[in-house]
This record gives sequence, C-alpha cells and structure tokens, in this order.
Amino acid sequence: MVNLIKNEWMKIFKRPGTYVMIAILVVITAAFGIFHKYQEKDFSIDKNWEQTLQQENDALKKQMEQSSSKLEKQFYKEEIAINDYRIKHHIPFHEKYNVWTFVKDASQLIILPGLFTIIISAGIVASEFNWGTIKLLLIRPINRNKILISKYLTVLLFALLMLGILFVFSALLGALLFGMPDQAIPYLNYSNGQVTEQPIVIHLLIYYGLSSIDTIMLATMAFMISSVFRNSSLAIGLSLFLLFTGAQFTVLLSLKFSWAKYILFANTNLMQYVEGTPMVEGMSMTFSVIMLLIYFAVFQFFAFTVFKKRDVAS
Repeated sequence: MVNLIKNEWMKIFKRPGTYVMIAILVVITAAFGIFHKYQEKDFSIDKNWEQTLQQENDALKKQMEQSSSKLEKQFYKEEIAINDYRIKHHIPFHEKYNVWTFVKDASQLIILPGLFTIIISAGIVASEFNWGTIKLLLIRPINRNKILISKYLTVLLFALLMLGILFVFSALLGALLFGMPDQAIPYLNYSNGQVTEQPIVIHLLIYYGLSSIDTIMLATMAFMISSVFRNSSLAIGLSLFLLFTGAQFTVLLSLKFSWAKYILFANTNLMQYVEGTPMVEGMSMTFSVIMLLIYFAVFQFFAFTVFKKRDVAS
C-alpha cells in the first residue's frame, strides 16, 4: 500500500501543473497579506470595553425576550455567556492585528486548496483511462481495492499538504507583516452551558480542519465521478459548480423546506455549530456528522463497486 501511495505521489509531482497550483496558492496568500498590511489602521483598545460588552448584553437580553425562534434564543444565550465571561476574567474582545488574526482571515482562502484538491481528485483515476496506463495497473497482481484506496489516500494527503502550505505560509507571513502578540487572547468556546478557553493556535487548527470539510466531500464526489464515468472534465465541472453554488442553493431551500437539512451542503459547514447557529432548526453536530458519513459511504460505494467490476480492456 505504501509503495502504491508513493507511486501516485510521484505521478502528481511529475506534472508541472502541481507546482503551478502551489505557486498560485503562495502568491495569492502573499497578495492577501500585503493588502491587509496596507489596510491596517492604528489600533487602540477601547478602555471602556467592559461597559460596551455590558450594554451589548442588555440589548441581547431584550432581543432574546422578543424572539420566538429557539435558534435565535440559543445564539443570544451563547453571546451573553461569552460576554459575561470576558468581563469576569478581563479578556477584551479586540486585540491589535497580529499573526493569528491574519491566519484566521487567511482561512477565507481555503477554497483554493479545495479547488486544487478537486482537480487532482477528478483526474487521478480518469487520467489513467485517458492515457491508457490503467491496463498496466489492473493487470498487476494487486487487489483493485488497494489500488483505488491508495489513489484516494493520495488525494487526502494532497489536500492536507495544500492546507498545511496555506496555514504555515500565512503564519510566517503574518508574523513578518504584523508581528507576534505579547499575549495571545484565547478563543472562548461555549459548550454544554459553559464557556471554556482554548489556545488560539489549537482553535485555528480546528477551524481550518472544519472549514475544509465541504471541499473534502466534493473531492470525494469528484473521485467517485472519475472512477465511475472515467471523465475528469465532468468530475471537475460538476464539483466546482457545486463548490461555488451548492451552499447558496441549500440556504434558499432551507428557508422554506425543513427537508433541506438532509442535503449534503447543509451539513458540510460544521463551523455553524461552533460559531453561529444551525442552518435548519433541529440540526446538531451529531446529525451533520452522520449525514456526512452516509454521503461519504455512498460516494465510495459507487466508486469501488464500478472500478472493481470494470473490464481491463475498457
């Protein structure tokens, strides 16, 4: 299995396009950092921030009393609890723009690693058929499932590499342009009625991981289309279309239909349970994880079933 993964890895990095993808990611991240540097303004912490938070809490309490939505009431409750915790433990809600603030903002570029991963995933099987090299793979005394598993694991490793490049480069660039904070403000997490502190670096790693779920699922779908239809163009086109429009269409459907919660894109944004509210009332982290696992199993079932039964001569 390890040798198969190494072989797939070598194939990816023999293509000039792979280095172009990495270069694009680095250049766009650098441009993003320079833009933020020029937009940076003098910053001073509000000396009366505790009073500001208290006034915000008073307003949130009134809104919570007037609201009839359970989701809105839960959101207000969490915001009030976090604000109270800040006041009690003297944790300001703003800090001078620094490396970690930039890394958080750079997460907006996660769509780029996702896009590049989809391109690799869509072609990793289909290209073997297009180039005629699939016969060299399938006639070897190696289980077909192992061949497909090695290809999919390679896709995941490539996604991890691209995310790692974005995270590490944005951290280095952020430290260079904005500097390190004297004392990083921890991220406050609300869970089970309690507010807990989380180191900002740990939070950012979790944030990057959860924010990439949608692109990983779409890369898995592209992998399935590539394996079933042997058409990388179809896999790339459909996956990219859903990447840019799937969430928007799902939001519109969720406004009128409760069954929208079963759609893939209603569940890919797990950050809605960490920062914000669920798209549809009744959804939970457990529900979304189960739905993602079901979609994942369906994608892999079709990919492996068709690939295993395909004739070598086809």
